[in-house]
Amino acid sequence: MLTGHRSAWRRRGGKSRAARIAVPLAIPMALGLTLGIVLALSGGNHTLINPSALGASASPTVSGSAAATASPSASAAAAAAVAPASSFGGGHVARNQLGDVATAPVDGAGNAINLNQTAAQAAASMNCSLRVPAHPLTAQGLATPWQLGDGCSEANFGTEGAFVEATILSPAGQLQVYNPLVITAGTTPAATPAPPTIAPGSQVILDIGFNGTNLALTGHGAQQGRCVDALDQSLIGQVSACNAVRFYRMANAEIANGTLKVPATGTAGDGQACLTTRNFGTVDMDQSDNVITSYLLNANGQTAQNTAANAAAVAGAQTIINGSDDKLLAAFLDPTNGCTPFTAPNSTDPAGTSGSQALNELSARVNATGTIALVPTNDEMTLVGGQMSVAKTNVYRSLVDQPLLANNTDPAQVAGAYCQNLVNIQPARNQLDMTKELAVGSPVAAVGNSLATFMGNRLAMSFTGLGCQNFGLTNPATVTLDGNQVATAVTFNLTQQTAKVNGAALQGPPAVGGPGLGGGRHRHHQNPDGM
Repeated sequence: MLTGHRSAWRRRGGKSRAARIAVPLAIPMALGLTLGIVLALSGGNHTLINPSALGASASPTVSGSAAATASPSASAAAAAAVAPASSFGGGHVARNQLGDVATAPVDGAGNAINLNQTAAQAAASMNCSLRVPAHPLTAQGLATPWQLGDGCSEANFGTEGAFVEATILSPAGQLQVYNPLVITAGTTPAATPAPPTIAPGSQVILDIGFNGTNLALTGHGAQQGRCVDALDQSLIGQVSACNAVRFYRMANAEIANGTLKVPATGTAGDGQACLTTRNFGTVDMDQSDNVITSYLLNANGQTAQNTAANAAAVAGAQTIINGSDDKLLAAFLDPTNGCTPFTAPNSTDPAGTSGSQALNELSARVNATGTIALVPTNDEMTLVGGQMSVAKTNVYRSLVDQPLLANNTDPAQVAGAYCQNLVNIQPARNQLDMTKELAVGSPVAAVGNSLATFMGNRLAMSFTGLGCQNFGLTNPATVTLDGNQVATAVTFNLTQQTAKVNGAALQGPPAVGGPGLGGGRHRHHQNPDGM
């Protein structure tokens, strides 16, 4: 197993990525896995609201005492059930491309991103650029390495690593996954990538993951690939994708006509429906982000695709991976609970098959039940100038095929509803699976000493990272930390809670079909035809 470069809790406070898997992932041997890997818009006016105006910040509840294991106990008495808040998911998915490739990027707080950093500056900022190769949606383009720049290096994978994942759909409904290689600018691949075979008429989506803070796409390939990393100049943090709307439009049409078969997720060992990336039992403070891709890294800082042949040929190589909710679901939550992730052939994965972010979103679209979790306005990667933005949230949602918000939606209502559903749904699922997850190794040893304590600590930090205390809610997870700040015990309060916005009860979403649903912006920097 790899040793860590940095805590999974990147930063505490306003810029915390509290729930991200960003340090070495110790995949449990009980699951038969032996990898050593690193982790965890529509048009119109932009609606913004400052989340800090809704209330004061608070820290997650913790205890200084240590314990050897997590307690499976929870509050014995829970209040009467509270009806789930709206998912704000009644709109259409994007029909046209939304968003931009930033040319003078700023972060979610509005601070300018320096695209001419030294290595020392990059290490401090954890902001990087990624040059997209020419014609990235073609077979040859997929086999051409992307270049990590702006002072960053794949050798510093824990805080600067970028990863690319292609999901390819043919007109006949056949899927494959391919992991384009990222190299550090100025280096060469440790092994030459081989291009995939792509059937005529296929659609390719490129999902990009990042272990740092903000990633800016550069190069003419970003326009050629219909890539999006921002609303105007405001970067979506770690999140970017290429050709997303076209891929999902074809996939949804094939699902509707029966050409593309998405397998049922089934029932978990706890008797509940298997989790998806849109289940409140799975999500954290920034759901639906990052990828499953892994690479090989040699002692010279060169990378290669993680194939079995390359693993044998590249001496001393270690496996590196992106911090990913998708990996958490596929490698931990699904197998622990007797579920099977949605996978497809992948010539760039050592197993010859893998999941992907796009496959997980398709599975969630088809299989998600109950109260659906969708990217909320209080996700820090959807902020513009430090304020919640419906427009930027819709750009993010368009990249993962989620229903758009109407432009006249109150972003505070979306945020409050998301927090209410998180605190009322996830603790019960974590509690239900506690005994089983106590026997599974932690995804991130620096966060929890088992899968159960990891999930509890992740929930506690997500509560604070999303500002849920601003809606009159109480953190449902009480975490015991040892001297190294590792969670060793967790208990859940299952009392149902009701969120309030500025002291008033939550309101429902605007009527479906309101402004901004489905049509998308008609000003496109990279795609004048509006597709």
